[in-house]
Amino acid sequence: MADLIYGSSGVWFMIGALLVFFMQCGFAMVETGFTRAKNAGNIIMKNLMDFCIGTVVFSLLGFGLMMSENYVAGFIGIPSLTMFTDWTNFDWNTFVFQLVFCATAATIVSGSMAERTKFSAYCVYSAVISLVVYPIESGWVWNSQGWLAQLGCVDFAGSIVIHMVGGISALVGAIILGPRIGKYGKNGKVNAIPGHSITLGALGVFILWFAWYGFNGAAAEDGARLGQILLTTTIAPAVATVTCMIFTWIKNGKPDVSMCLNASLAGLVAVTAGCADVDAIGSAIIGIVSGILVVVAVEFVDIKLKIDDPVGAFAVHGVNGMWGGLAVGLFATGNGQDGITGLFYGGGFAQLGKQALGILCVASWTVVCMIIVFTVIKKTIGLRVTKEEEMKGLDICEHGLVSAYADFMPIGVGTASLDETFDVEDNVPVTKAVPVQLAGKYDMATDGTKITKIDILLKQSKLEALKEEMDKLGITGMTVSQVLGCGAQKGKAEYYRGVAIESNLLPKMKVEIVVCKVPVKAVVDAAVKALYTGHIGDGKIFIYDVEDVVKVRTGETGYDAMQDIE
Repeated sequence: MADLIYGSSGVWFMIGALLVFFMQCGFAMVETGFTRAKNAGNIIMKNLMDFCIGTVVFSLLGFGLMMSENYVAGFIGIPSLTMFTDWTNFDWNTFVFQLVFCATAATIVSGSMAERTKFSAYCVYSAVISLVVYPIESGWVWNSQGWLAQLGCVDFAGSIVIHMVGGISALVGAIILGPRIGKYGKNGKVNAIPGHSITLGALGVFILWFAWYGFNGAAAEDGARLGQILLTTTIAPAVATVTCMIFTWIKNGKPDVSMCLNASLAGLVAVTAGCADVDAIGSAIIGIVSGILVVVAVEFVDIKLKIDDPVGAFAVHGVNGMWGGLAVGLFATGNGQDGITGLFYGGGFAQLGKQALGILCVASWTVVCMIIVFTVIKKTIGLRVTKEEEMKGLDICEHGLVSAYADFMPIGVGTASLDETFDVEDNVPVTKAVPVQLAGKYDMATDGTKITKIDILLKQSKLEALKEEMDKLGITGMTVSQVLGCGAQKGKAEYYRGVAIESNLLPKMKVEIVVCKVPVKAVVDAAVKALYTGHIGDGKIFIYDVEDVVKVRTGETGYDAMQDIE
């Protein structure tokens, strides 16, 4: 009966594989929630294609490179294409199991490069990871003929070969790609760009945690081992999350929600390598270190190195993948499924040294491969979308999707300060490019009693430039809203399920300013200076006479109602 349930041909082995597949949903939710709504559809599409493209290339070549019985020098397998030539005798169970793990490694990279990567470039490097990068290094550890497996390096469920590899690939990609517009100011200031839905992010974490019981537990040799694995897989993330809550509470004055979600995943990543070989105390210590390590790593990468990783992929998977691999050499009890003993349980430094060597070699392989992959993509088809496409959002520019949320207005640039502006070539005379339309007569009043309202419609990318010009005039009060509208040019048609949709409403910003002392002409001139590029869509300025202003609290009217000083 046990053979029917456990082992590489058991039912639980396949159920575990299905749970690992469900992790794609969890990753999609985490990445979507931690980024802006204007890119939600793009992220969903990338997570979908990770698995679909990965299935194709892993079937054709990747599985053979990884698990072939004809393994050359402990380094690489020779593909035999048995799936296509000898279907009856093919090891279907092992293939399905390894396939879902391969897809997990590829999808980790998506989050760190979110919101500015070309979809075509993403498809290419996702395919390369599943085709070559992951299969070769994972074969070193998980193919019994692999050189690290022969040496005795242990990575039970993939802290090193999956999570560390995905995290390092994510870091390399983020460095070569560069940060999102507005993430870092010219003066070195780091701007927060919050994700649009912590709710979705939390849902993704819970899905991942649930599916992780299959991720770690699928290879359990019997029921007792399964219970041990599920327990350590629960203790580490729970302790990591509590530790992170306390740490951020002390550090920042309040517990950080998004960081605690990251900590749950960090604890899961770190315990993955040793889940079958550590005990409750070991898994708790692993969790404590993970809960602090993820915060330190996220802030170090973001603030010190100024590498833009929207979801903390490197901190969660890369750093904690390394920690998890080393933790095996520290906390393995000698009574686990792999029968190894770590330093703190009397095993000496031998196992720790093997783990460190495995981490170093796999990390080096990944860095070299991904630098080559991303550099080639950047020099050929291009890695990054244009600045205009990034500002509009990848949903509309890459997929023709106005919004991933039907009946809701697309979100604009988020709350980040956009310190950088960019020039457009072939400027035309300003009088032709930015028309000023008068909604009523106005002149520059000198008595200070005339009140004028100025409405400015502009591109989202020009908001910060406009605010800077208004600040120079001493105008600090304004109302800013996101609007949809169109002029004579209604945009090209997009398609949904083969049906053309006229994209006649485009996202813009509307700024409303009321002045009485500041000359209206000065405001108009400053706005034109900030908004002008010479191309269609620079915006319009509307000027209105205001009859009166009433301050609700005091009942003051006119000029006095405009003053905020008590």
